[in-house]
Amino acid sequence: MSRLALRRIAPAVALLTASAIALAACSSSSDATDGASDSASDAATATSVADFGTFADLEAAAKAEGKLNVIALPRDWANYGEIIDAFKKKYPEIEVTEQSPDVSSAEEIQAATTNAGLDTAPDVFDLGLTVALQNTDKFAAYKVQTFDEIPDALKEPTGLFVGDYGGYMSVGYDSSRFPEPAEITDLLGEDYKGSVAINGDPTQAGAAFAAVGLATVQNGGTLDDFQPGIDFFSELQKAGNLLKVDVTTGTIASGETPVVFDWDYLNATHAETNSAWKVKVFDGTGYAGYYNQAINKDAPNPAAARLWQEFLYSDEVQNLWLAGGARPVRMEAMTEAGTIDETAAAKLPAAPSDTVVPTEAQSKAAGTLLGEKWASAVQ
Repeated sequence: MSRLALRRIAPAVALLTASAIALAACSSSSDATDGASDSASDAATATSVADFGTFADLEAAAKAEGKLNVIALPRDWANYGEIIDAFKKKYPEIEVTEQSPDVSSAEEIQAATTNAGLDTAPDVFDLGLTVALQNTDKFAAYKVQTFDEIPDALKEPTGLFVGDYGGYMSVGYDSSRFPEPAEITDLLGEDYKGSVAINGDPTQAGAAFAAVGLATVQNGGTLDDFQPGIDFFSELQKAGNLLKVDVTTGTIASGETPVVFDWDYLNATHAETNSAWKVKVFDGTGYAGYYNQAINKDAPNPAAARLWQEFLYSDEVQNLWLAGGARPVRMEAMTEAGTIDETAAAKLPAAPSDTVVPTEAQSKAAGTLLGEKWASAVQ
């Protein structure tokens, strides 16, 4: 699951107006086909609502496409089920296809590459920062209407990718079977034999990458060098405590993965199926991260992709992420404006006294190091 002064791209200006759509509808069959192609091209290069004309024009263009392909959005992840259903209810004219909900950030990009040019390609991505940084050439720059309310540190300046929701890396555990770990090193003890899992592969998945980042800063290291975190998980493996099982809601409910490194908002959801499930955010230095939204530059439904982005950064959906225990990226601005869900905000766990978030350079260096050393460290 995760800031930035990346290379800028020159925004391409596109126009898609209601009158253009009307003219296409009144043309001959051949002209109508050309008009549809032009409309799709215009939508694919639009960098803001202004390039469509108005928000209503964007909605009309998206409804005309009638489809939206999302990927890697588990319904129990940060309240995505309710978010997707809210979009479907608001725009029943748009068929939403929920592709491969449990794949990693890296697999999202692979799906786009494999399906390039097909109507099955994902229109949008939800990515960890490391994977986003590695694939900016695959994204279309777009600034949602609330772009200025997103902190500069959590967005690429042209809108190639933008932070959306985040939280703190934590450890979830079944308190009926295990004691609360006071420190991360407690997980190396006999009490946790064959029981500690991470959510994914840190070379591919944002949540797993963050688990190594947390282990790094909790073991005296800094985000400039993830080696202490790699060493920690190597020790966990040698102690026989690292459980190499892909974490899902099912594995937690069944007790197969009873101790899990994951984002606090994801770990918290498992209390719904296991009343003994607890979440620990370690004292000291905490590791925070945001996932990022991006539009596939080759999206088969470019207008719907942009409408989806506008929807996600609205007050409504920012509060839906908050209801799911995640911290929405516009939280500060919404708090100041009085539009935040105060009840949901009050339920968030206290933040650590010291918090770190990796920079672009740190993320790239960590990704390279993990690619070189992770597999051998935990084999």
